[in-house]
Amino acid sequence: MITIKRNNQEFGPYEIDDIKKYVEDGKILKQDIAHRTHEPAKVKTVGYFLNKSKISVKLSHSGGVVSQLRQIGRGIIFPKNTFSKKKLFNDNRFLILALIGLAPTFLIKFTFFSSFTFYAIAVYFSMIWGLFYYYLFKTSQVKLKTAVFIFFLTQIFIILLLTLQGLPGIKQLYSLTDSTSIMKQLIGYIFGVGFFEELIKALPIFIIAKYSKEPLIPQTLVFYGLISGTGFGASEGVLYQTGLNSQLDYNSAFFMNIARLTSLPFLHSVWAGISAYYISFGYLYPKYRKSMFLMAISIPAILHGLYDVFGWSIIGLSVTVLAVILLTVYLGQGAKLQSKLK
Repeated sequence: MITIKRNNQEFGPYEIDDIKKYVEDGKILKQDIAHRTHEPAKVKTVGYFLNKSKISVKLSHSGGVVSQLRQIGRGIIFPKNTFSKKKLFNDNRFLILALIGLAPTFLIKFTFFSSFTFYAIAVYFSMIWGLFYYYLFKTSQVKLKTAVFIFFLTQIFIILLLTLQGLPGIKQLYSLTDSTSIMKQLIGYIFGVGFFEELIKALPIFIIAKYSKEPLIPQTLVFYGLISGTGFGASEGVLYQTGLNSQLDYNSAFFMNIARLTSLPFLHSVWAGISAYYISFGYLYPKYRKSMFLMAISIPAILHGLYDVFGWSIIGLSVTVLAVILLTVYLGQGAKLQSKLK
């Protein structure tokens, strides 16, 4: 006698001839798990026992293709009973599939291949990053409207950044990035580009933390920091795609445009996430606010500047890996730091 197991339910026991009939009728599958009733530990498959008993099986079909489709009914192709607006829009799988899968096509179509198309596609990729970050860092404090507010507020603050870049002193600091000296480039990229860009991304986080109705835990602000960085990276990417990248040869422009939609917004978000981590502790423990705020800007600025100088070299790529490691480690030791600051 043989016992069949499917989906953690046991059926039988059956004689081998009965199993043959059930397999031919499609009620039991050859791949179903089976064992002899008196040997439950020796698990095999139905096909194994049929072969062992030298029994061949010939599956029976319920008529031809047309006959089968008639028996099943056209509901298998167009299930009108479940094809309703209410049910579809209550199905998260439909919403996610439609949003992620169809959005680029509609965005390109209805932005008429204009310069706005670059921004629309950048926002699309930002939404994907946002969903990814939400999955990893969501907390009960995270609010969608706050995340959207931060995303666009950071982009508004970019106007402030462009203004700062033209001020005397800061303009000269930025000009060091064009120097042939590595040391001058480091100064320009860390104290110029890195400092001011990380400050701009941190401003929305400072605002949210300051005016929140409750103390925000580090993971909540890190999520908002990631969103701020994504917003910054999206806008910066559009500026490069419609400007400098358009002057490159086809291959270079293609790869740089991909980077501006994927890797570079990610790096901006990681640096902003690190910044938000220290901002959160600055507001949770005001006695240490000065040092927390200093690290909130200086650590991301240094990582940012080093990456800008060394780019896609081994050193530059190592800096990107280090940034991800630091963010992960910081979050992991958050409780330890809290006990120290208390």
